[in-house]
Amino acid sequence: MSEPLAPHERPFVADPIDTAALPDTPQRDYRIPATAWVSAPDTLLRLGDDLDEPVEYKRRIGSWLLWRAGPPMGEARYMAVAPDLSETFIFELHGKAGEGRGPDGKLHQRFRTWKESLRDVTPGGDHDLR
Repeated sequence: MSEPLAPHERPFVADPIDTAALPDTPQRDYRIPATAWVSAPDTLLRLGDDLDEPVEYKRRIGSWLLWRAGPPMGEARYMAVAPDLSETFIFELHGKAGEGRGPDGKLHQRFRTWKESLRDVTPGGDHDLR
């Protein structure tokens, strides 16, 4: 059995993919670019433009679809998209520091707490967006 490829070595797939076919967990042998998602909103497709980075699918967190432009550490941007495209939330990562408003309405400084807000708040739910 061969070792899994390092994340940056995994090839991008080119085949179109529907929302229902996006996997729950990260894939170990390939990456899914935002350009392959047939329902990708324009804001997602442009997520990494200023970073000069492709946007790739990472996983589902609760019902949210998590995408990233950039490396896992350093200058990167994450976007959580509701499956019906009705809502998006962005987390900006700068090295080990970051910031992003979650669906819980709070401004998060830690990526972990931002992801926890995705886990805990369902798209279309009652968000406290103060």
